[in-house]
Amino acid sequence: MIEFQAVTKQYPDGTVAVDNLDLAVEDGGITVFVGPSGCGKTTSLRMINRMIDPTGGRILLDGKDIRESDPPLLRRGIGYVIQHAGLFPHRTVLDNVATVPLLTGQSRRAARSRAGELLELVGLPAKLAKRYPAQLSGGQQQRVGVARALAADPPVLLMDEPFSAVDPIVRDDLQQQLLRLQSELDKTIVFVTHDIDEAIKLGDRVAVFRVGGRLAQYDDPSALLARPADDFVSSFVGRDRGYRALGFLDAGGVPVGPVATVRAGEQATADQLDDGWAVAVDAENRPLGWVSAELLSTMDGSVNADRLVSGGSLFEVDSSAGTTAGSLRNALDAALSSPSAVGIAIDGDGAVVGGVTADTVLAALADARRAGEVPA
Repeated sequence: MIEFQAVTKQYPDGTVAVDNLDLAVEDGGITVFVGPSGCGKTTSLRMINRMIDPTGGRILLDGKDIRESDPPLLRRGIGYVIQHAGLFPHRTVLDNVATVPLLTGQSRRAARSRAGELLELVGLPAKLAKRYPAQLSGGQQQRVGVARALAADPPVLLMDEPFSAVDPIVRDDLQQQLLRLQSELDKTIVFVTHDIDEAIKLGDRVAVFRVGGRLAQYDDPSALLARPADDFVSSFVGRDRGYRALGFLDAGGVPVGPVATVRAGEQATADQLDDGWAVAVDAENRPLGWVSAELLSTMDGSVNADRLVSGGSLFEVDSSAGTTAGSLRNALDAALSSPSAVGIAIDGDGAVVGGVTADTVLAALADARRAGEVPA
């Protein structure tokens, strides 16, 4: 456990970055520090590994005051991931990851072997091991940074806005990878972000900081959305927090109905469409996009895969049960982002199994409320 006990950080010019912080980070979970610029979240993170020392109060790691530990030795037992990965540009990917094992006394052969295992763990192919950081994409560099932070198998992992410098698609993939890794490794992770959506998606607990370094609220994500502590938290979480809260409700009660499909490259008629729309699929029944009656009339009867309407977001289902496997937010987003107002449901192989509408999602939400599954 990491404990902040009345921790304050004041700089010589009088600026207070962290003000009397009391907070306990539980073992084995992801705790996210979130807030606007200048709220002290990064300063609080960096005090854990003594990159910054507090001017008041104590920080305990497993009951021991971190000031009693030698800073370099303390840092070797704490993984650290930063924005832009912070890799050594003159070292290969493999040797970047092997750096910490070498520092802890492992042989070069053992360190490189461990590095290879970690690259596989974070989803990087072996062929990248001999490349240099400049030869990787931003997302690949961040994966290397995570692998290097895990190289000494630290119980604690600090992550300072590690995904903020990559595009949204890569960022979502990195977030999913982090959740997968955490389910396998069970680390104690402290994660800093300015993005409330990222905080809610990743955090088991979320600490919201206000400008001036004061803790505004520390709660689990669903409680944070349902019961903001004050106007500042309510404003920071956002007016659409009710929609975000749908992410914590299982969509298992949303029925998956039939959806019209047509095969790309084959002949189709208006009779095959449902309310003027059909999903165009490939030979494996995977969705490629939507065909409208108007569009079909310009295709000379053959479904042209290069002229389809974007299909919006998808969501997986348990095909044996016929229900969605994600959250109500996933289901509603799929329905709302679809040009036909029907979200495409796919199975684990990516094949179309049906569709869902916003009406059925809202009906499932009403059922959840009556069952008391929605926080008051």
